[in-house]
Amino acid sequence: MQGNQKVIDHLNQQLTLELTSMDQYLAHSKMYEDWGINKLHDRLSHEYEEELGHAKRLIERILFLEGTPDTASRKAINVGNNVQQMHENDLEAERVVAASLTKIIAICETEKDYVSREILEDLLEDTEMDHIYWLEQQLGLIDKVGIHNYIQSQMGSQDG
Repeated sequence: MQGNQKVIDHLNQQLTLELTSMDQYLAHSKMYEDWGINKLHDRLSHEYEEELGHAKRLIERILFLEGTPDTASRKAINVGNNVQQMHENDLEAERVVAASLTKIIAICETEKDYVSREILEDLLEDTEMDHIYWLEQQLGLIDKVGIHNYIQSQMGSQDG
């Protein structure tokens, strides 16, 4: 089905953001693993997988609309030097993703591409309710219990 080029272009812009977030989560996940902060490693590995899932959905939609997915483009990632900075950088990246999703949802509405809009609404809900909410919660915990207690609480295995 030949899709609207404006929608395809914006879906590709969103794909770039999702892939960039995925790269940043991968870097932070591996840093947490190296530092022995296992719960954060597990959580960021999960976030990486979710971003990969978002990217797959966008690629599938772009292909359905007979567009060419741009899987090579990335924005610069912001790798932190410590746990708090890493959470702050991830939160900022997710806020950029959410703002972009909101903008593209409106474009899809204007262009009457309701299926793309619905896919993007699902991604926005996941971004806001899972990713952003969790990161805000973690930064709140750091404020409440202090960075050392927070890190200690994140050192055990996710299962234990």
